[in-house]
Order: sequence, then C-alpha cells, then structure tokens
Amino acid sequence: MLLAAVPGRLWAQAPAEPSSYGAAADTFQPTLDVGDLWRDVRHWRVGQDAEMPGTDAPVPNRFVVAAPSITAKPSTGLTAGFNSNVAFFGGDPHTTHISSLVAGVKVSQKEQVLSGLRFSIFTSGDRWLIVGDNRFSKTSSDVFGAGIDPPVGGENLRYDAIRLYETAYRTVRPHLFAGGGINVTTHSNTGPADGLLPAFNQSAYVAYSQQHGFSTSGQTSSGVSAGVLLDTRDNAINAEHGWLASVTYRDFIGGFFGGDASWQQLYVDVRTYRPLTRSGRQKLAFWFLSDNVLAGVAPYLDLPSTGSDGRSARGYTDGRYRGDHLVYGEVEYRSALTRNGLLGFVVFANTTTVDDPSEGQKLFSSFAPAGGTGLRVLMNKRSRTNLAADYGWGRDGSRGLYLGIQEAF
Repeated sequence: MLLAAVPGRLWAQAPAEPSSYGAAADTFQPTLDVGDLWRDVRHWRVGQDAEMPGTDAPVPNRFVVAAPSITAKPSTGLTAGFNSNVAFFGGDPHTTHISSLVAGVKVSQKEQVLSGLRFSIFTSGDRWLIVGDNRFSKTSSDVFGAGIDPPVGGENLRYDAIRLYETAYRTVRPHLFAGGGINVTTHSNTGPADGLLPAFNQSAYVAYSQQHGFSTSGQTSSGVSAGVLLDTRDNAINAEHGWLASVTYRDFIGGFFGGDASWQQLYVDVRTYRPLTRSGRQKLAFWFLSDNVLAGVAPYLDLPSTGSDGRSARGYTDGRYRGDHLVYGEVEYRSALTRNGLLGFVVFANTTTVDDPSEGQKLFSSFAPAGGTGLRVLMNKRSRTNLAADYGWGRDGSRGLYLGIQEAF
C-alpha cells in the first residue's frame, strides 16, 4: 500500500465550516496521523503545537493526498487505482468555507477503466459555491429488472459512460444555498459484455428500452436543475455533529444536448451526526436518500438505482436494484480504536426499497438490507480525513470490498 501526504488540509466533499480544524475544546482531538508517522520515519517531526491554530507558526492552507483505491464487486471483479485530493481556501478562512477537488482513476481485471473529478469551490466570503460531479468510464455492469425482486435475471452489460453535472449555488443566508445547473449523462457503445447477443436481447435493459422507444446502442439524458442546500456540519469531511440537507429538482429535456427523452427527477439527501460521548470518540451517523422519477420516462441506466451516487448501498454492486422511485437509509457507528486517534473502526447497516409499477411492486413492500464493518486510518488530524477500508454483505450472497479516502457520508 502506498500513501503520499503533504502537510496541510484535506479535500472536503461538500461545504465545511470555515474552521475545518474541526473539534471544539470538549470533543475528541486526534494527536497522531499518517503525516506524523512519516515525519517520525524521516526524523524531522515538528512538535504538534507548532502547527496548531493560534500559534505564531504559519498554518498550511492546502493539503494534497494520494492513496490507493481498491474495490471487489461481482460486476467488475478486482478494481485498483488511485484517488487524489486537494483542498484550499478561496478567501479568508474565517469567512470562506474550504474548497475541494478529488480526482481518481481505476482499472479492473475485466478491462474496465473508471475515472472521475468532483469539486466544491467556494468564492471569497462564500458568495458562490460551484459544485461538479464528472465521471468518465469504459465499464460494464450486471443489469436486472426493476424492483427488489425483479422477474428478469441479470445480464452483464458493457458501455461507455460520461456524466457532467455542474451546479452554481448562491448564499441566501448563513449555511443556506440556492442555485441551479446543467446535467448531462450519456451511455454509448452499449452491448453484451460477453458478446452473446441472444442473452443480451433477453435482458431487462433491452426489454425496457424497446418498450419505451429508446435505442439499445446508446441513450442520453440532458437538462437543467434547481436546488437548495443546508449545511450546518462542523466538518464536512468527518462531522462530529450537524446536518446536511439538500433537495434538487432536475428537468431533462428531449433534444437538449442530445437528450433522448423529457422526464423530471426529484433528489433528496439528508444526513445528520450525533456524538454518543462527550469526548466525541464515539458517534452515530444517519443518512437518508430519496430518488424519484416524477414524470416522463427515464432511460434505463438513468433510473434511480443503488450506488448511483458512488457511495451508497455498500454490500451491493452499483445498479443492483433500480426503479422509478428509490428510498434508502443507513446508520453507521463510528469509534476511535487508539487513544491518539490514528486508528478507528465503523459498523454500518443500510437498506433500500424500490418500486416497479409494471409488476405491481410498491415502495416499502420489499427491502434489500446490507451491513458491514470497516477500519479507519487517520490521514490528517486537522481535517479528520481517514483512509477507509470497508467490507459489506447484502442479500442473495452479494458482498463487496471498498478502499478509498473519506467516509461514505
């Protein structure tokens, strides 16, 4: 395993508080991270207090880290690559949230290539927040019928995918943002991963596409969005307390940037964090998602599905369950293993329900539960960023290994 770190602060997935040094005086403050260990090896470790806020020594305002990213899923096999993270301030740290960028690339044993770039950039004084979720991949996945208990078995589908989601938010009051953006997803060169057309032609993907008039060789959704976002977390990378709540409405328009259909989506994301001890060494994290096609017909690969955000439903492969409406919930117990905070662990449980109106399957009539555990290694004590290794189990023998930077949520 290779780790590379430069002293400073680590990337944040979403808005963080202006002081991402994090902990209040009565909460758990880690004293040892991977950077400290590296300096020990190099025999030039700087005293802990020399770099802490409130001293005369300059505090770095940028942190860069690279770490391996390894997953093992039935649809991809073993996948290995690297993630890199960069954080910086676009203005006075006392009045400006931390900005962040993350990029990564992975290659699987099934000759898949997965890459992406995500960013959250705040302008000075938090006047604007620019968010991007961009993914580029040559991949494959098992596709099933809609619902939790689909009537059609899975077939392995190969395709090239591009996702460009860009949003600009304007601050309307402290912690509250509103804005809009543009959203484009395209799936091309779609076909059977094993080259066997008879099985492909009997797949849920082909049946759905032909029923709704979509091409089976490629599909595109393009449109605009509007949303609001509330973030009161003390630290967006690894929160001790607070809330994140966002609601996004997306209107996909046929003919707009090559869009194949007109349909509307409502996406709700709510997270909250609760310390179990005064020190904050133990806490619970809760996550709720709701992804819904409000009107129209979405292309098959754009339907709400498990793992479509790249983080949810650990224990299942991405896209294992999909339908017009999806509701997801997760709870995670987080605790430090060592007194210095270098090592920690998590235990999580999640569940998903989706519907399939064509088969009479309704939301909450059936569930896909999963659970697992994971180890944490503290990469940077100021930003509270961990290297995370998780293993999850789902129903019907589904399981997966996940290694990356930062928490799932």
